Amino acid sequence: MHMVVGFFPSCVSLPQERNWPKYNSDRFFCKRDRRDIRSNYIRRPQILPSDHGEDTGPRVFVLSDLHTDYSENMAWVKCLSTVRYKKDILLVAGDVAEMYKTFVLTMSLLKERFMHVFYVPGNHDLWCRGKDFVDSIEKLNALLDACRRIGVETNPKIVDGLGFIPLFSWYHESFDREKDIQGIYIPSLEMACKDFHACKWPGTLSSKDFSLAVYFDEMNEKNRILISDIQRLCDKIITFSHFLPRQELCPEKRMLFYPNLPKIIGSDYLEGRIRSIHGDNGSTTGCHAFGHTHFCWDAVLDGLRYVQAPLAYPRERKRRMNGGEDWLPFCIYCNGRLTNQLSPCYWSDYYSTNTRDPENMELAPWVSRFYRR
Repeated sequence: MHMVVGFFPSCVSLPQERNWPKYNSDRFFCKRDRRDIRSNYIRRPQILPSDHGEDTGPRVFVLSDLHTDYSENMAWVKCLSTVRYKKDILLVAGDVAEMYKTFVLTMSLLKERFMHVFYVPGNHDLWCRGKDFVDSIEKLNALLDACRRIGVETNPKIVDGLGFIPLFSWYHESFDREKDIQGIYIPSLEMACKDFHACKWPGTLSSKDFSLAVYFDEMNEKNRILISDIQRLCDKIITFSHFLPRQELCPEKRMLFYPNLPKIIGSDYLEGRIRSIHGDNGSTTGCHAFGHTHFCWDAVLDGLRYVQAPLAYPRERKRRMNGGEDWLPFCIYCNGRLTNQLSPCYWSDYYSTNTRDPENMELAPWVSRFYRR
């Protein structure tokens, strides 16, 4: 039996039978599939929380892809300590919740637990599948207004000498420059990615060209003066986005159940924006956090550290696909410096010792097994 991947745009999902519905869902799959998945999936080792000892000054934590429309994820947020993080800073790199009311509740709970909370929107946050919003831009503005009321920061700001810069972004297909996988049937982007149906864009804005990537990048221009002030006044700067700034922050296509994933994950405009802030050679005192793909990641590329710390879907945590949940939120800064690189992160650890080879078209064994059925 042929199998394909049911895919949400923020993660690689579980395989499903080939007679998929119009919009793939990752929530429904048969017991036989569950057994096959257990035997083929790579298990990421559990990541243990680190002990930072005596902390001086605020700590900085990162977290993405909370997806609190799932009751298990909302319960996880509610279980976060109301005492431990009172002096700390949290960066939320998008995909908080699909439902507006759930988003507001989630961000309110986080603001009650952290001294400062920063946020950038993800694709799930802008889904409009009800009648509450005319389009995704109207919903975006509503989310930003809600953040202002709650006290969540969405603009650049200096806190205790640290510069924090949220970067708005959206993906474009040409972000993917690596050779496509041939010889297997891969569902179209429109079939595999719910954004094409759940997001509604006004006028000429579209996920099928550069227009959305440009629109969201231009939102960063209104903060140009604030960013310049941070660059002038701070020697430690942390930027963050939902989408990926570099394709190297995602596994090679032959490793993915949905090989076209790189076409809907990142933006060249975003990497250009990041390098204009941190410099072409990066910085030992800087870091960029991101989300979207649900792969935990911690790597240095061209002198800059890139981190992803996703809560992800409950089923992903149960399989330790993203390291579990006990290590979250992940502390990237304490005692006046960036923390040590995270280990183990399966894919970033893999590429720290294995050369990336996008010309290699041989499917990874776990992918090949699914597409042969």
